Amino acid sequence: MDIFNQKERKLILAIESSCDETSVAVIEDGQVILSNIVASQINSHKRFGGVVPEVASRHHVEQIISCIDEALNEANVTKEELGAVAVTYGPGLVGALLIGIQAAKSFAWANDLPLIPVNHMAGHIYAARFVSEMTFPVLALLVSGGHTELVLMKAHGEFEIIGETRDDACGEAYDKVGRVLGLSYPSGKEIDEMAHLGQDTYHFPRSMMKEDNYDFSFSGLKSAFINLVHNAEQRDEVLDKHDLAASFQASVIDVLVSKTIRAAKEYQVKQVILAGGVAANKGLRDRLTQVVASELQDVHLVVPPFKLCGDNAAMIGAAAFVEAEKGVFADGSLNARPSVTL
Repeated sequence: MDIFNQKERKLILAIESSCDETSVAVIEDGQVILSNIVASQINSHKRFGGVVPEVASRHHVEQIISCIDEALNEANVTKEELGAVAVTYGPGLVGALLIGIQAAKSFAWANDLPLIPVNHMAGHIYAARFVSEMTFPVLALLVSGGHTELVLMKAHGEFEIIGETRDDACGEAYDKVGRVLGLSYPSGKEIDEMAHLGQDTYHFPRSMMKEDNYDFSFSGLKSAFINLVHNAEQRDEVLDKHDLAASFQASVIDVLVSKTIRAAKEYQVKQVILAGGVAANKGLRDRLTQVVASELQDVHLVVPPFKLCGDNAAMIGAAAFVEAEKGVFADGSLNARPSVTL
């Protein structure tokens, strides 16, 4: 199916609403961002220390129409020029997903456009395509608030999860540690900044780093951190918060980088992609860049720019072009799948 019907330009309108970011983008040829509007809800959720699903859904309802209009205006594109509409159908918060899906279905029906369903995690990986074309086989380290996975790709749209977290996701551990440190939500960026001012003096455990598999576990690290802080408080001992942040982050990065490098060698990949919200962590980006350069000389590391690490519709548009080439389309029965995997 040629969704562009020999149109002069290959344009897709993409919608993302899986969590607390309402985003709409217009993507050309799967690799060119004409617009990428992101309406953040962070300030609304800060006072709760995390995302409140009902609040997120209401914000999506309020923002989605204006985001669509703004994306089209910024891209200087008319509805008639579009070839398709793409939308995240999962994973994510069910209420939030449904707002984006309903908006996409309505827009597609009203403008007689095909609808492309996109997996949110595939979108994170395909954010790398705005930096460089993929060279297979590819290994993606996918780290976010809800996921920590090592994904092997042998071709476009083919995903094999070779390792995943057995408990807390990496970003989730950051947020829980941030609460203990008294930081506001989301705390990942602040912990990263603090870590650069401290030293790894507390030597937290590196869970599962020496095991043969590629799975991850962060619950033990989180518990070790909390116990250290609480025990110190009971003794009226003051711990250096910068050293705490540095020690926590050193443990996380050691495990993530070690397993990624080992998997890249075993599967003889040509490219490593760092993807997901935690990919914005400067400590992780720097360490992975250094180790890939020293141990994987023939492997190309791709890290999306900071603005494409968090949830955004541009990445959904990039992944949508691949789905369209595979002939993956949806109709009016498309529903949210909050727990879907790659």
